[in-house]
Amino acid sequence: MATDPHVLAMVLAGGEGKRLMPLTADRAKPAVPFGGSYRLVDFVLSNLINAGLRRVCVLTQYKSHSLDRHITQTWTLSGLLGDYVTPVPAQQRLGPRWYTGSADAIYQSLNLVYDENPDIVVVFGADHVYRMDPMQMVRAHLESGAGVTVAGIRMPRSTAHQFGIIQTAPDGHRIAKFLEKPADPPGIPGDEDNSYVSMGNYVFTTEALLEALRADAADPASVHDMGGNIIPLLTEQGQAFVYDFNENVVPGATARDEGYWRDVGTLDSYHDAHMDLVSVHPIFNLYNRRWPILTNLPSLPPAKFVEGGNAHESMVGAGTIISGAHVRTSVLATSVYVDAGAYVEGSVLMPGVRIGRNAVVRRAILDKGAVIPDGAQIGVDLDRDRGLYTVSDGGVVCLGKGVTAEV
Repeated sequence: MATDPHVLAMVLAGGEGKRLMPLTADRAKPAVPFGGSYRLVDFVLSNLINAGLRRVCVLTQYKSHSLDRHITQTWTLSGLLGDYVTPVPAQQRLGPRWYTGSADAIYQSLNLVYDENPDIVVVFGADHVYRMDPMQMVRAHLESGAGVTVAGIRMPRSTAHQFGIIQTAPDGHRIAKFLEKPADPPGIPGDEDNSYVSMGNYVFTTEALLEALRADAADPASVHDMGGNIIPLLTEQGQAFVYDFNENVVPGATARDEGYWRDVGTLDSYHDAHMDLVSVHPIFNLYNRRWPILTNLPSLPPAKFVEGGNAHESMVGAGTIISGAHVRTSVLATSVYVDAGAYVEGSVLMPGVRIGRNAVVRRAILDKGAVIPDGAQIGVDLDRDRGLYTVSDGGVVCLGKGVTAEV
């Protein structure tokens, strides 16, 4: 719309993702594959691009090669209208140091803001699975007159303590406190059984962001974190408002997946999010073509099922061959091979995985190029698996990139 403000989007994509090890052993968390076809960063970038926010800087740092390559090969926009999605590595513009926090990442990259001279700066995280129209949040921000608007999702108080919590004033809009994983999360006015969990998505009026970043940079006691320092600072000044994610309406959303958002920061949550994809009526629907999740797919032939091979309640990527094997409730990426007599259930197989004859794989995550030899078993004897591989608290077995399992 011609009346919409000039917006610069900044995506924070420098996180290590330690709780996702070994998937993050040699890649940044936003570069972790997801859903058989995508990388985690594709979700936030798709949301921004679908919403018409097409001047996007992706701030990278930790083991960023595969992330940088994916962005440059996938997210090429027409320069005719000045649109771009560009990875921005840590440049040490303010001295010989890396980013010390998410707020410091933006502070060290303020040349991007000065160059673009936007009215609004959108700051989103890069590693959540969801659909959202950020432009609706931008318009709500402008109507409120806030310095910053924080996206909040309603979550039962019994589970909300695992996240950063937004406590609102009695009006339900202005943020009174920003609490980091409180033991007893406060309820929402008029909805006391639920709390607002911060989604890590922020909309700033440019001047408010600049003033807050400068004040934070001068504070020696700060850890220079967006949620831990910048938002509390603006909250104390009465400039912070919440945006209710439930009010965001995405074209093509179904009643089942409306309002879906997952923080896939652990192996269990990453596995659970994949299981959300594969039911007949999925909890999160990747097939919504009115708000597509975009990516760059390799040129591969279609998946093939031979010698009685089959897959039920599963997603199977291009170039994959299931030969006389049985697959259930699983996500198989591209160029996976499952040999005769093998059984795969409740698992996530990334590109190039090989499953040998009569092998068994249950509730596992297998990174790129992992090999399960003939007759090997994964996820059957968890006590044995714990001595050989990474096993999550929830009993999900994870093999890193290129690992060959023990027989």
